Amino acid sequence: MDAFLLSTGIVALAEMGDKTQLLSLVLAARFRRPWPILWGILAATLLNHALAGAAGAWVMATVGPNVMRWVLGLSFIAMAGWMLIPDKLDDDDAMPQRQFGVFATTTWTFFLAEMGDKTQIATVALGAQYAPLVAVVAGTTLGMMLANAPVVFFGDALTRRVPIKAVHVLAALIFAVLGVLALLGVGSSFVGG
Repeated sequence: MDAFLLSTGIVALAEMGDKTQLLSLVLAARFRRPWPILWGILAATLLNHALAGAAGAWVMATVGPNVMRWVLGLSFIAMAGWMLIPDKLDDDDAMPQRQFGVFATTTWTFFLAEMGDKTQIATVALGAQYAPLVAVVAGTTLGMMLANAPVVFFGDALTRRVPIKAVHVLAALIFAVLGVLALLGVGSSFVGG
């Protein structure tokens, strides 16, 4: 349960103001069909985060818990710094094409935009640190949906009211604490220790 709740919270916070959240806003404004957009975000996130979590678990099994403790600790601390850098939507992501329908366009565009994104990197780290993997992927996916569904439905009005900078600072603090705890080897949910 800890892995699920922690994964949900971290990704929901990390997604605030993230480029994939901005992409959700663009998709909602362009297509004005929230349900196929949400289903596309869900499909893309499940696939992307399942692969990312599995990669994290594989890395943990390959390098072992002692090396992974340092990798995770430093990765979480790096994520804390990265959270303080605002994301911008690339021009390529800003204008999704509608040639495949709303669901397919959303799934493909969102999957590609999530590659190398903060939340994907966080999912790799969470998959390496916490078990079971299903709880991590379910949690990170729920976190993505909690952050993106309101944007799809309420769009720009919602994003103007949420203090994105404060959310980023809070997420950075959480990542920093997780990094220090990992370096110290603290945490009963740690896969290797």
